[in-house]
Amino acid sequence: MEYEMGNSALSNLAYADDTARWAAVQARDAGADDVFWYSVRSTGVYCRPSCAARPALRRNVAFHASRAEAEQAGFRPCLRCKPDQPPLAARQAAIAARACALIDAAAQAGDDAPDLDALAAAVGVSRFHFHRIFKAATGITPKAYANAGRARRVQQGLAQQVSVTDTLYAAGFNSSGRFYAQAPAVLGMTPSAFRAGGQGAQIRFAIAACSLGAILVASTDHGICAILIDDDPDFLVRDLQDRFPKAELLGAEADYEQVVSRVVGMVERPALGLDLPLDVRGTTFQQRVWQALRAIPAGRTVSYAELAELVGLPKGARAVAGACAANALAVAIPCHRVVRNDGSISGYRWGVDRKAALLDRERQE
Repeated sequence: MEYEMGNSALSNLAYADDTARWAAVQARDAGADDVFWYSVRSTGVYCRPSCAARPALRRNVAFHASRAEAEQAGFRPCLRCKPDQPPLAARQAAIAARACALIDAAAQAGDDAPDLDALAAAVGVSRFHFHRIFKAATGITPKAYANAGRARRVQQGLAQQVSVTDTLYAAGFNSSGRFYAQAPAVLGMTPSAFRAGGQGAQIRFAIAACSLGAILVASTDHGICAILIDDDPDFLVRDLQDRFPKAELLGAEADYEQVVSRVVGMVERPALGLDLPLDVRGTTFQQRVWQALRAIPAGRTVSYAELAELVGLPKGARAVAGACAANALAVAIPCHRVVRNDGSISGYRWGVDRKAALLDRERQE
């Protein structure tokens, strides 16, 4: 596979002459990688502009439009920046992808996930380096990835009406005790109740009015599992029913109205926060994003790129946007505090007008 783009990219005005290229080398500008390469006469190697090797003297440096040109001039690839291989980010992503495939293969075979040492040895890097690379590429640890995959397989198996016993072993649990101990965190309810679409589970809910429209609040025994907002109360009820088609939905309980009042109070004044327990359901990565969102103070905003940085996935802006869209706890998990890079308001599950109103409200407090 060919990775260079040098011949066409040299027309880029940012690196149009040797002065600009030398400035890029001194700054170790990764943006210049694959635009040009430079060689060092005193060492006999050629490098990417972002190479972290000891700076060379300007009189020993020459610039090249391609790797082939540098090699034809008698220079060999630098062993540090490896200009003859894919960029560092691509190599690290490949390492993480290989590790994910090994974890998934073990799960499909019914085996335990490989431990950190085994994964690092399989991809050819040190244990510490592998752990850092994997977390940077995926936003989670190898153990969290294995657990998330196992949780997903449990949910898929139970949704297909597979027996609980068959599901737990197929998902990689070696004992029923271990499975049942983790089931509430994975499913939010017992395995049999999840398989039955919530059958046997009791979910209390109520609908009220707030300044943003109708609001539905629902709770399991673990805490509030949904805060939904729309103009149509009937739509909110149907949404809840679709989530738990066989659960017992208990509405209009007098004591639960107090919970709803506190949630409405939070919507009207988000800076007050909500000190009620939440039953937060999502993948490991989604929960990581939601936890980061809850740490953003009222009146402050972050971009999707900044949020991706906060969760340790610098190039994962689209992934965090997906996690925001999956949030079912309006305002309590404040995905309305995420905006575009230029500060403008982007999509919001409950409508951009509501997002703008919430942000205006927080700025005024």
